[in-house]
Amino acid sequence: MTGYDVIQDYLKSLGSSPGVYRMLDEKGAVLYVGKARNLKARVSSYARPTGHTPRIARMIEDTASMMFLTTKTETEALLLEQNLIKQLKPRYNVLLRDDKSFPNILVAKEHDFPQIKKHRGRKSEKGTYFGPFASAGAVNRTLNQLQKVFLLRNCTDATFEGRTRPCLLYQIKRCSAPCVGYIDATAYGDLVKDAERFLQGKSTKVQAHLAAEMDAASAAMEFERAAALRDRIRALTQVQSNQGVNPQGVSEADVIALYSEGGQACVQVFFIRANQNWGNRDYYPRVVSGTEPAEVLQSFMGQFYGDKTPPRQILLSHGIEDPDLMAEALSAKAERKVEILVPQRGEKAELIANATRNARESLARKMSETATQGKLLKGLAGAFDLDAPPERIEVYDNSHIQGTNAVGGMIVAGRDGFLKSQYRKFNIKNEDLTPGDDFGMMKEVLTRRFKRLLKEDPDRESGAWPDLLLIDGGAGQVSAVHEILAELGVDDIDMVGVAKGVDRDAGKEEFHRTRKRPFALRHNDPVLYFVQRLRDEAHRFAIGAHRQKRAKAVGATPLDDVPGVGATRKRALLSHFGSAKAVSRAGLADLKAVDGISSTLAESIYDFFHEKG
Repeated sequence: MTGYDVIQDYLKSLGSSPGVYRMLDEKGAVLYVGKARNLKARVSSYARPTGHTPRIARMIEDTASMMFLTTKTETEALLLEQNLIKQLKPRYNVLLRDDKSFPNILVAKEHDFPQIKKHRGRKSEKGTYFGPFASAGAVNRTLNQLQKVFLLRNCTDATFEGRTRPCLLYQIKRCSAPCVGYIDATAYGDLVKDAERFLQGKSTKVQAHLAAEMDAASAAMEFERAAALRDRIRALTQVQSNQGVNPQGVSEADVIALYSEGGQACVQVFFIRANQNWGNRDYYPRVVSGTEPAEVLQSFMGQFYGDKTPPRQILLSHGIEDPDLMAEALSAKAERKVEILVPQRGEKAELIANATRNARESLARKMSETATQGKLLKGLAGAFDLDAPPERIEVYDNSHIQGTNAVGGMIVAGRDGFLKSQYRKFNIKNEDLTPGDDFGMMKEVLTRRFKRLLKEDPDRESGAWPDLLLIDGGAGQVSAVHEILAELGVDDIDMVGVAKGVDRDAGKEEFHRTRKRPFALRHNDPVLYFVQRLRDEAHRFAIGAHRQKRAKAVGATPLDDVPGVGATRKRALLSHFGSAKAVSRAGLADLKAVDGISSTLAESIYDFFHEKG
């Protein structure tokens, strides 16, 4: 039994408290998650056989059971609803598909000469954070210009301590070389304050201060210093011009605009901080046909701010379903008042118009790319004799140097192009593998990948199962992968091995399938270029993951394993003794003499190294 009758039965036991409800199909898959101020009143609206949009009518028809969870307040229900949507990804909800964290600029304050750098993730390091910026590119551009203007160092503390002469950045006038004493702590501190004033939106004061300094240097006939100050003022002007829209009346806000067409939607978000535009990012939420803009934006905001601190103002292109409730929830999260506005005139309305135009143009590009991608997937199905165009392609590659720091990489592509949020890297854990054993590494990667899929989604309902596997290699690799999957009971996924031809030239690739003869595509076939792009992207990702692992291993020291020794104490020990080896040989009295190392910790460090020895 499904539909209205099922929902009607639940009304007998429901109360009028706020809460969250889930609608499930016959297999138990979640169709929809919603919140209600009054659960009984809300669910009763689904029990009526008429008055529903086609989307809601389909959802009701598919409903075989429901689940309920009551909450103390409607605000709590709203937060729970958005968490469940992100976790369960119901078919009929609006779903934010790309929810990466945003980078910030950090002025790190754990050192006498603060470092300025890009930061992403938890704000656990001591210092001042400025952000969010829309992308790493936006941060890098700003940092590049800030270095020209304020001459702050970006090197790590370990590099700073080890310098005996200034680096290239000093030579090209992007650092004041505090590492070798070319500037004292007081003067450097003034540069840090100027940089922070600029990032707080007080750039006119900074510019006036630099102009006054330049005039004074010129009057004193210190022409070289005056020229250097002139260059810094030019760089500061360039930063301001690069930021584009810099609103005068909006100091801190997110500008969120929605544009929908042809059953698809784009949400454009601009970040305004300190009266400066810190970039924008576009999102393409999964939207079921017939969903109203108010519901799309409300769902987007709930998921978008799930792990982000909201700004003081949020400017929207459309009203949302529960603006007061959303403002209350976001204010509680930010621990200060958050305003939600739908501006109709003035500068705020111009910001919305600009964001809406960007959303419209981004969606047009996306739809064009999707159409092209659809043709390529259809061509891929024809070339490889697949039953249908693949919805999800997974491509695997390994990277290592003579077996060391081995990493497996998996990239994912589909109708929306490369799905970078679903890329995965696999640190090779099997220590019994022969160095450079690509077959063994591939076996470990695929076994771990598909064992997890079998455990988390045995019914294949989440969309996480691939339709096609692309393997870098020939008949041997394809045969090995087929055996690996057969051992796991997975024998219905198409796979293709991509091997270089006899001359090992790009364009002469041979394609291998299980129990079929190898073949090649025409040199100018768009499907061939598509496969090459997929393979090259997997190779790029695997190499990047390998380099990260290798760099981490190069920078590692035995001190990383000592309980109670974090970054600050590790730096103090290395500064005092000169190397990790010297620390491991130090006597207890010498360890106790290091600033910041207590007697108890000194004993712990001493015992750690001497017990191991």
